[in-house]
Amino acid sequence: MNNKLIVLLVVVGVAAFGLYLSAYQVDETEQVVITQFGRVIGKPITESGIKFKLPDPIQTANYFPKNLLQWDGDPGQIPTLDKTYIWVDTFARWKIVDPVKFFKTVNNTFSALGRLDDIIDPAVRNFITSYSLIETVRMTNRKLDTFEAGIEYTEGTEKDKSATYYIETGREKITAGIMKQAQPKLAKFGIELVDVKVKRINYVEEVRRSVYARMVAERKQIAEKFRSEGQGEAKKILGEKERDLKMITSEAYKLAQEIKGKADAESTKIYARAYGLDPEFYSYTQTLEIYKDALGEKSSVVLSTDSEFLKYLKGYSGK
Repeated sequence: MNNKLIVLLVVVGVAAFGLYLSAYQVDETEQVVITQFGRVIGKPITESGIKFKLPDPIQTANYFPKNLLQWDGDPGQIPTLDKTYIWVDTFARWKIVDPVKFFKTVNNTFSALGRLDDIIDPAVRNFITSYSLIETVRMTNRKLDTFEAGIEYTEGTEKDKSATYYIETGREKITAGIMKQAQPKLAKFGIELVDVKVKRINYVEEVRRSVYARMVAERKQIAEKFRSEGQGEAKKILGEKERDLKMITSEAYKLAQEIKGKADAESTKIYARAYGLDPEFYSYTQTLEIYKDALGEKSSVVLSTDSEFLKYLKGYSGK
């Protein structure tokens, strides 16, 4: 009886150990390909949970990520269609959609990144060299709030033939073209390219110096334009001030002359009424005023005694 119990315990223990070796766990972010002596058997396991297989080394569970993976390209110097050399830095997001095909072709993510380098980098270079700098930098013909170096603003949404630049493709369509060109080449590896983006575009050192010099010159030109407009506005304001001053002075002079004319007329009217009461006295006083102005202490006048001018002196001397 004891021997049978021992044998049973041994069998149960061996079965439990074999079950332990056969069990494996699949995480939510993983997918598994089962191989038997290096050959793939069955379909890939994509659902999470506890799974079972024959113990190693008969059957082996090969784990692959199921979530999005990152590819970061090496920045490189690429000439654009207009022969402007720029540094282009790109990145991409990809995932394994067919783990069996992935296992048979590239086997692991490290080798897959090498394949991505071989496929995406040439696609990036091909598209960058096929378009001008403006196409790789901008996406639309929107109005710029500030000046962009090397890029002229194009007014409106319709194509202006007189404009130096006009966006027909833009960066967004270029990156979409890169992904479209690269995706069919990656499908045979069980890889799906989810997105490709340009992380950064920068001028090479020689072009950068030239661009900075141009930016400085254009900023100076803009500043000079603002100064000229300010000076013109200042002269306009000064001109309006002078005009207003002359208008005010003219109106004041006109008003003063009108008041003076009315006052002179009124005084003349008063004088006329006053002197009209005694014309002889008026003639006498007026003649004395003329004597005062015409004759001084050292004046010598030779006139006839019959002169009308000396009639009052003649009368005085006669008395």
